[in-house]
This record gives sequence, C-alpha cells and structure tokens, in this order.
Amino acid sequence: MTTVPEETARPLRVATVPYAGAYLDAVLPETIVRVGPAGSPSPWLDVRHLTAHAGEVDVLHLHGGYDHLTVAEMEAWTAAVRRTGVPLVVTVHHLDALEGADTGTHPESARARHRAHLRALLGTAEVVLTLTRGAADEIADRYGRTAIVVAHPSLAGPTPDVGRETRLVGLHLGRLGADVPEAEELVRAALSGAVSGGGRLRVDVHPDVDLVAGLPGLLALADAGELELVRSWPDDPAAWVRHLQELHVSVLPRRTGTHSGWVELCRDAGTRVVVPGGGQHAQQWSDVVVYGNDPRQGLDAASLNSAVVAALTRPAPARVDRAWRAEQRVAVQRVHAQVYEQVAADVPVR
Repeated sequence: MTTVPEETARPLRVATVPYAGAYLDAVLPETIVRVGPAGSPSPWLDVRHLTAHAGEVDVLHLHGGYDHLTVAEMEAWTAAVRRTGVPLVVTVHHLDALEGADTGTHPESARARHRAHLRALLGTAEVVLTLTRGAADEIADRYGRTAIVVAHPSLAGPTPDVGRETRLVGLHLGRLGADVPEAEELVRAALSGAVSGGGRLRVDVHPDVDLVAGLPGLLALADAGELELVRSWPDDPAAWVRHLQELHVSVLPRRTGTHSGWVELCRDAGTRVVVPGGGQHAQQWSDVVVYGNDPRQGLDAASLNSAVVAALTRPAPARVDRAWRAEQRVAVQRVHAQVYEQVAADVPVR
C-alpha cells in the first residue's frame, strides 16, 4: 500500500451522527475535520444523502439520533453503508431504548426496535466502542462483537467559589416528558429521603413546563413549603456543573440508560449522585448510590428513600483530580484518532 507523506496527508473527514454535542466536542480529536451538515435527524441517516455524499467523508461515526428509523429503514441504511464502502464506527451509549424513544407505543416495542437497530449496526460496523467494561461484556454476549472501552471524559470543570448547601438534595425533572414516569411518586420518595437524612429537597423543572396541567401535586408540595421549586435549564455543561455544585446530592430520575453524562457532571462538580439501577453508572464512577427504578419493575420508592438517606450521610466524594481528567480526555481523543486512522487505511481507494 502506498503511504502518503505525512506533510501532504490531508486530515481525515469524519461525519458524526449527531453532528455536535458536548460529548462529541470532548472526544473528537483536533486533527480531524468534522463533516456536516447539522440537522435533526441527521441528513447522514438518509440513504439518498449518504449515497450522494459518500465520497466527501473518510469515516462515518454513529453515536445516536436514529430512534426515529424503523427496523426496515435501519437495515436499508446499513446496506447502503456497505455499498458505499464508507467505514462505520459505532459507539454504543445505550443497550436499550431510552424511555420515550417510541412515543405513543408500548415500551416493549421501543426496546425490540432498539435491539434490532443495534443488530444491524453492529453487524456492519468496522469498530465498536462503548464506555464501560460491563457494557462491552453485554455487547459480546448479545451481538458477538468485541467493543473497545473508552471512558466518558469530563465535560466541564467546577467553577471556583460556588457554594454547596449541606444536605440539599436536588432532583431535576427537565421537561417532564415520558422519560420521567411516575414523577410525583419520584418526588415524594426523594422528599422523604431528604427529610429523613436531615436535609431538604429542591426540584427543578424546565421553564416551559405547565405544572398546573402536568404535575399539580408538585405545586401543592411547593406551596406548602415542603420543598423548593425552581425553574431552570442551564444551557451548557459548565452551567450544569455550577448547578450541581450547589447540591449535596443529586437524584437522576431517568429509569433507562446504560450510561449517563449526568454522572460525569456530578463527578466533576464533586456532588454525590443517586442513580437508577439497570445501567452501568457504577462502572462510570464507583462513588454512586443506586436505587430501584427500571422499565420492567418500575420505581421502588422505598429504595429511593433509603438511597437518598445513604447519600446524605456518607462522606463527601473525593475532589476530582482535574489534571487526571484532562489526561483522560486526551487519551480518549487519541483512541478515536487511532480508530479513524485504522478504518480509513483499510478502505480501498474509492
């Protein structure tokens, strides 16, 4: 194989799906050219766009954003990837569908579709990445593929001089969509744990949420002074870390998800996080507290109560080593660069 001299070699062109995001900004090497266009859903998931523009990229890297595709559409798309010869890299962030991924249908169909998507994708991918050893083991068991484990890097550092309120428990419900089921029961269980642990509960919701129609019980608890209700939606990872720095404990409400950027934000903020069971969050960061909440069994309110008490009474997490986190991020970018170089070098000239 003829090698292009290093001084004349052009940067590799990588199309990522989705095009942008805090995680992608953290893991992508500076040496690559990220190819657009931006859009949701990504134009690269359209067979016609992929076929017409395949010659403009060296690597296609899929992270997510494909839940809208039917199984037949995904199979047609992966067939098109094989026809064009563009090497596909897949990072498996979630082994099962996130809650609300199939709005209006039974959750079982969303899970079945997500697994069919992964079968098609992992049967086509040149390289598979994931974030924890536990997820890699599941990928090997379910799909017969070996996944390279790359740690989830830091998304933002803590802001100096942001005060933390001792024994303040935070629960951010976001937009109160289908990904936060049993929200009122969740709030009451977290509230009970906060009070039992000698603390108080702050509940944040997105400013656009109509609480009167969507969660009247939350308004009643706030009006009675039993919890603090705040409208917030920080607009970048640094702002989220500042939000988390104010808390002693943060409760992650989503009942599905193999990995979570929220865990990493809490880690960087130095805030203990209470996470639902069923994922690999404890392998992301060992200093988490787990409670029962999964798609099949639903919320175990008693376990959430106990988890919040335990999180409040344990010693605070060790302060994160920023130098180590920076080195980790560089290492993750290096792995991505090596993978892109490898798969691009294996492709015949198109």
